[in-house]
Amino acid sequence: MKSELEEYYSRRASEYEKIYKKPERQEDLRSLKRLVEDFLQNKSVLEIACGTGYWTQIISSTAHSIVAIDSSKEVLYIARLKSYNKNNVKFINDDALSLSKIKNAFNSAFCGFWLSHIHKNNIESFITKLHTKLKPGSVVVMIDNNYVEDSSTPVNRTDGEGNTYQLRRLEDGSEYEIPKYFYLEDELKNIFKNYSLNLEIIILKYYWMIKYNV
Repeated sequence: MKSELEEYYSRRASEYEKIYKKPERQEDLRSLKRLVEDFLQNKSVLEIACGTGYWTQIISSTAHSIVAIDSSKEVLYIARLKSYNKNNVKFINDDALSLSKIKNAFNSAFCGFWLSHIHKNNIESFITKLHTKLKPGSVVVMIDNNYVEDSSTPVNRTDGEGNTYQLRRLEDGSEYEIPKYFYLEDELKNIFKNYSLNLEIIILKYYWMIKYNV
């Protein structure tokens, strides 16, 4: 059975990319796109939780190749319909926490808006598993949301382990409570200091980005 998070994103597939059309976020998004294209240029990229392929399409313009995974067949269906001019993208239906279908050793990885959905007690195992799929010295790039009043969906509750949740409503009126944590810069430093070399943290208004070497 699908988790509530997977069910939510499967049901949201057709409306997923509307979040990238918010007018106030366009300057930040332009900056992120330029950085992602630059950081992953000529790389063999493992993309985690690719969703509908919004970032896959951007990465593919400069990357050597991409293997993009997601656990939702619905979002992968949309991702596969997109145009990738270099014909350098392969999609795999796989779970981001297990990466059980990923065999290759890549020299880079990209995680867009995934870290914030992982329960805190699973973060260490996720990073460790991800690194087993990467060559030493590989580049890892992650981006995610900052909480911004009047732009972000408010936090609905916090559990006993410090995980926070949002109540999200789809256009059909259905509601889902999903894990979503808004990391601060010091928290990111603490998470990745033991797993990374050359850690860079870029804080924009609506998003953050990290880049490091395995």
